[in-house]
Amino acid sequence: MKSASAKLLPALFCFFLLPGLHATDEPDLSPLPAPVSNNAVAISHDEGGPKIFSFMGIGPKKTWDAISTSAYEMDPATGKWTEKRPVPGPAGRLAASAVALHDQVFIFGGYVVDSQGAETTVSDLNVFVPVENRYYRGQDMPVPVDDAVVGVYRDRYIYVIGGWSTAKNDAVRNVQIYDTDKDTWMQATPIPGTPVFGHAGAIIGSTIVYVDGAYKNRGGIGPKYLPSSECWVGDLPNTKKGDVTKIRWTRLPAHPGNARYRIAAGAGPVEKRAGRIYFSGGSDNPYNFDGIGYNGKPAEPSPVTFAFNDYTGDWETVSDDNPEPAPPTMDHRGLLVTHHGLVIVGGMEKGQQVTTRVTVVKPDRWK
Repeated sequence: MKSASAKLLPALFCFFLLPGLHATDEPDLSPLPAPVSNNAVAISHDEGGPKIFSFMGIGPKKTWDAISTSAYEMDPATGKWTEKRPVPGPAGRLAASAVALHDQVFIFGGYVVDSQGAETTVSDLNVFVPVENRYYRGQDMPVPVDDAVVGVYRDRYIYVIGGWSTAKNDAVRNVQIYDTDKDTWMQATPIPGTPVFGHAGAIIGSTIVYVDGAYKNRGGIGPKYLPSSECWVGDLPNTKKGDVTKIRWTRLPAHPGNARYRIAAGAGPVEKRAGRIYFSGGSDNPYNFDGIGYNGKPAEPSPVTFAFNDYTGDWETVSDDNPEPAPPTMDHRGLLVTHHGLVIVGGMEKGQQVTTRVTVVKPDRWK
């Protein structure tokens, strides 16, 4: 294993805008306390103000015993990190997905690796309560997945889109919906294209967009997994009485740059008329957790950042170069959109180096 109108609602995937904090007065964001990649990230708005979170992931050795249960919290007002209670479970996880809602952070799935290198997708839903520094267990996912896309709709429903499942020994088409009010699951309209894992995307308003990822090579010749170039948009019901399980999927044209794996993605209505879903980094060579591609060649990160404009329905190139002091990265579970820029926490830099860096990619119009 790998191991369109503006709909600017507040419930977004991995998205935050810091009230009263703008690019001119934001503090520098400190590096993570320890290098980590393939970590789940989210933002919570609790009683003490916005907080950024990083959960689990893999350390610089990139071995089974370098997979962590660690959790970190950053206060964006100071730019400083503090260590929080580790994520429950006997082992750390990779490729989990996280999203914050109602002062809680929901952490879905991922996979564990044993000392023999065997990988197992888990069905766990751990819910972190930041103000109490505690977790509780939500209802398990009906279909366990890792390397999935997650997003929030109507400030209540969390969509878990696609991903890999060792229970199926394949990527799945399932779109699973978690009802945070009832602690129950529903199945939505499946994705119509090739089932993928390691894809990237978000929900903005009533629009889902996901791109790329990898899929199983069924031809028997070449690498076990191949990069996907498919891009899809899904329209959710835009009325409160609409059936949240119904998604109208449409294929999108190719995005700027090559097809990529484990891009950082997140959404934000930074401008009045045009909400955007941003995509940054990733690699055009699908790889295992050590950063080595399934073709035997080391994977390297892309410098390209692009966006889907929800108002026009078009792709936009944000930047095709990401020079020092913000080198390109890959191996991500999300990015965070701020007035200061696109914030990416950890990941792998050139040479498959796991980093502590908190990268801020600044679109040209924000400079």
